[in-house]
Amino acid sequence: MFLKMDPMFKTLRVLGTLIGVGALLLSAGCASDNDTPGTGGGAHLRIVTSFYPLQYVAEHIVGEHASVENLTEPGSEPHDLELAPQQVGAVGDADLVFYLSNFQAAVDEAITASGADQTLDAASLVELRANTETDHDHDHDHGDDHDHGDDHDHDHGDDEGDEGGHDHDHGTIDPHFWLDPTNMVKVAEGLTDRMIALDPDHAADYEANRDALVAELSALDGEFSQGLETCERSEFITSHTAFGYLADRYDLVQIGIAGLSPENEPSPARIAEIHAEAAEHGITTIFYETLTSDKVASAIARDLGLETDVLDPLEGITAESRGEDYLAVMRANLTALRTANGCQ
Repeated sequence: MFLKMDPMFKTLRVLGTLIGVGALLLSAGCASDNDTPGTGGGAHLRIVTSFYPLQYVAEHIVGEHASVENLTEPGSEPHDLELAPQQVGAVGDADLVFYLSNFQAAVDEAITASGADQTLDAASLVELRANTETDHDHDHDHGDDHDHGDDHDHDHGDDEGDEGGHDHDHGTIDPHFWLDPTNMVKVAEGLTDRMIALDPDHAADYEANRDALVAELSALDGEFSQGLETCERSEFITSHTAFGYLADRYDLVQIGIAGLSPENEPSPARIAEIHAEAAEHGITTIFYETLTSDKVASAIARDLGLETDVLDPLEGITAESRGEDYLAVMRANLTALRTANGCQ
């Protein structure tokens, strides 16, 4: 049985449809106008970053003139990143891909596969230090082999136990540049230059955002320099030797249970060395990090009757992070180091 539609109702329905289509067309026209860089109509450019420290810089530099999408989900190990097809598509569609080469293989491969032609490699903006993860002499005499010409970074690591799974071998380069705030300044300046090239109409805004971020990073650098200037010891023991840049900048000595690969398991011989070095330097605390297991660090601390604490390599922000952003977590790291090293 069919119901006969009231003619008036039918007319109103058709009229409503026409009005709706008109509104959609008008909306599309407005969106098209607003998506043109330099018109001041909202988030125009699409920036894709590969992991948190670059996301942090990008969000502060671009402000309201671009959207920022991070490929690494909060709480995920950046080294282990695997991209979904839509993420690979996002890399290809982005106005700019802001990444660190040779740090996340999936990102490097996506850039190649997608044909992304607008990229900015953070490695081109800072001087990356040598990866000393495979140095096993433990004689505290690196001499001319040290990348920065000093003896402050004893990256004693061990490659044993890195079997199967993802390959976290960073080769001859330590990627963790962001743990030196002065490197983040260089990255902010480099991204600002690229954003001005992409969107010159908003150059003044990008420069103002850069200046504000640089001021914050410079203040943080000053806090670290002053806070670590007078301490009972300069050595610190950490499960993952991600802190070479921080150690170099502030005249500290990093002693790693394992090397740059956070999943490496130290050998019994390496654990014995750690016991000896902890006693030699009067170490009070064994540091671990938030995104990997604290099992080994806790076991060593328990054996020696020492404390454990978090030293965060800031590869991502999670609910467990001691702060909501880069600045807050870096300040938490400073507090942890000052407590562990008896700083005045």
